[in-house]
Amino acid sequence: MKKIGRGSGRIFRRIGLFFDKFLITPITKLILKVSDLAKNSMKNLDRLSSKKSTLLIVSLLLAFLVFIFIDRSSSVMIDQYAEILYDQPVTAVFNEELYVVEGLPEKVDITLIGQRRHIFLAKQSPSKGVSVDLTGLKPGTHKVTLKYNQRLKSLDYKLDPSQVNVTIYEKVSENRSLTYDLLHQDKLDTKLYISNVELDRSDVIVKGAQYKLDKVASVKALLDVNTIPTPKAGDNPVKDIPLVAYDNDGNIVDVEIVPKVVSANVKITSPSKEIPVRVVPTGKMADGKSIKSIETSISKITVYGDQAAVDDIEQLDVEIDVKGLDKNKEFNITLSKPRGITELSSKTMTIKVVVDNSSYKEFNNISVTTRNLDSQYKVQAKTDEDRQVTVAVKGSSESLDNLKESDITAYIDLKNYGEGTHEVPVQVTGTDLKLSYESKIKKVTVVITKK
Repeated sequence: MKKIGRGSGRIFRRIGLFFDKFLITPITKLILKVSDLAKNSMKNLDRLSSKKSTLLIVSLLLAFLVFIFIDRSSSVMIDQYAEILYDQPVTAVFNEELYVVEGLPEKVDITLIGQRRHIFLAKQSPSKGVSVDLTGLKPGTHKVTLKYNQRLKSLDYKLDPSQVNVTIYEKVSENRSLTYDLLHQDKLDTKLYISNVELDRSDVIVKGAQYKLDKVASVKALLDVNTIPTPKAGDNPVKDIPLVAYDNDGNIVDVEIVPKVVSANVKITSPSKEIPVRVVPTGKMADGKSIKSIETSISKITVYGDQAAVDDIEQLDVEIDVKGLDKNKEFNITLSKPRGITELSSKTMTIKVVVDNSSYKEFNNISVTTRNLDSQYKVQAKTDEDRQVTVAVKGSSESLDNLKESDITAYIDLKNYGEGTHEVPVQVTGTDLKLSYESKIKKVTVVITKK
């Protein structure tokens, strides 16, 4: 304790010496000089100032006043603080029914300058925010000043930006037809299909500057399938569908649309049909080998999808590659959905192929038919030899024994053929896809004339 006392004493003595050297002594000397100058005219003051006690009191008083002044100045400088309020919304005051304003920023940054406690209070107390008064301004371009309405007057502030150039347009309105776009259709149950959408209105009003209305090519209701509460076959009401205006390039045009949202009734169907599955071998088997039988895990399948696609499909063809095949084989096939079909009742199937030695058989006098001839033409064989062909068929003896001439079709494809005489390749198909068919005459000559 004695050491602490001696240390404290030394500190106070040093402080006293500091004030005596730099404050009391200089001020005392100054007073003495002043008193010397005024000695002749101020005897009473001279007597008073000549007293050491008076000089000491005055010196201390002046030193105290200087200390207070310096302390207050330093406190003000030290306590100054700045804080930035980012992305503060801007409110414009103008007649929104008559005019459209462009160029005004939606948000600005505000820098508050002042003491920390004042800034804290400013952030906690309600504010009218940043605003600009455009009342009385006519259509055209104007430079306007943004204002920050803060209740505390002890703070300074700076806006970034503080002044902006705005363009005021007269607001015009036009009627536009309304259509719709379906979003996220892939999220709908694959067994369901949206057959029709009935909007609660066929047209809307678009408002804005004339040059923007001239850009509007279409107004669409964006119907998101995810917003349908519980999609099911039948009628599905949907509310609050947003509207968007587009230009010719598909870009959004910023205009006011009245109303902002619409309602719709979404009609959902579930078209389906059961069709047979047909296995189609492709490729040439090993020499001397043919397919004796084909067994499948499923023979029929149910398809779902667009009504037209479901109506058109009669069978599902499944291809298997038998190129070079010389022994029995089992194929595991992932089924592909035809165009317009959204779902299949089975995703996979198994196909077992039994291989046998190949046999050969010819079928004579198979008539040649035509396909895909343009309706403005008619066709006839050039000679009798061009009317019929002999077809060679290869396959297992069991399949050949069951094959009839009526099961074989020989034809020529006349798509893209015009008027004149043409040699056309002969193509052959048969009802039994386990067999291979080939015409012994590769081409026939036909004459095409206008009707």
